[in-house]
Amino acid sequence: MEKNKKIRLLLTIFTVLPVLLVLYYFLQQLTDIFTYDLLGLNPDSRLGASVNFFFYDTIKILILLFLISSLMGVVNAYFPVERLSNFLTSHKLYGLQYLSASLFGAITPFCSCSSIPLFIGFVKGGIPLGVTFAFLITSPLVNEVAVAMFLGMFGLKATLVYAISGVLLGTVGGYILGCFRLERYLSPWVREIQEQAGQESVFWEKEETPFIERLPYILADSWNIVRKVLIYVLIGIAIGAVMHGYVPENFFAAWLSADKWYAVPLAVIMAVPMYANAAGIVPVIQVFVAKGVPLGTAIAFMMAVVGLSLPEATLLKKVMTWKLIGIFFGTITLFIIALGYVFNFLL
Repeated sequence: MEKNKKIRLLLTIFTVLPVLLVLYYFLQQLTDIFTYDLLGLNPDSRLGASVNFFFYDTIKILILLFLISSLMGVVNAYFPVERLSNFLTSHKLYGLQYLSASLFGAITPFCSCSSIPLFIGFVKGGIPLGVTFAFLITSPLVNEVAVAMFLGMFGLKATLVYAISGVLLGTVGGYILGCFRLERYLSPWVREIQEQAGQESVFWEKEETPFIERLPYILADSWNIVRKVLIYVLIGIAIGAVMHGYVPENFFAAWLSADKWYAVPLAVIMAVPMYANAAGIVPVIQVFVAKGVPLGTAIAFMMAVVGLSLPEATLLKKVMTWKLIGIFFGTITLFIIALGYVFNFLL
């Protein structure tokens, strides 16, 4: 009987996971069909763009959250939380852990909200908060698609400045935030899943529990994480969808076109309510530059849009207290403003 139960479990897993992966791969096409064909919305209308954006990003983030949480659960099962945490905190890595996390963020094609599932997985896996922040900062700022578009629109020099500064921002920002010892400002829910993951790892190691018996608990924990952050995902993406569909780019260009000293901080502050990925905002930056906005100011605006957004803050509320969100946003805002002035000087 036990053998049949294990076989059914394996069949379920090897059926569900491929379905989720296929759904993720074809998600944009399926969302377009649902929004424009079934609901009959106009793809060129603001309502159509907002609804399409909402369904696509919500489903994408929930799938990512489940898959990444499951993967981190498997990692925790065989490499206990305490062991990983002790390694990263007790060994002299000379800051390479922050650079590595930042580079990993640069090669992952995620927007700020899509990075949250990996952030939760890292925290659950016992990775120090500063290292996790290094990933969270860089992941939305830099990716290969945005770099390629940037190269074609603005040339090699601007692309190198943008990409290198994004990685350095994550590295330095993660290091500084790590020095603040901010773990006490994580939400009680995160501390609870960290403690639970550690207890399960110790128990499984002691009892030498086979993987097939661990898997149902790992998947159940992952589903529980998805269930508990669902409302935050829905609220965050709804805010982003409204901003995506209804805030015209000309509104920002009109305020930022003048070459004034306050243009850079104003660009960063105005960008926070927006929400887009780096590849999606690069064409908008091209429009800004064509309308007279300095390139450095435009890049600062782009970084703030993709790295600091109200939807991201809403999602982070499940894993951080408002104080920690304020420290994170405030620190990165100051960095981006400083980079904006540097960009204008160099470019």
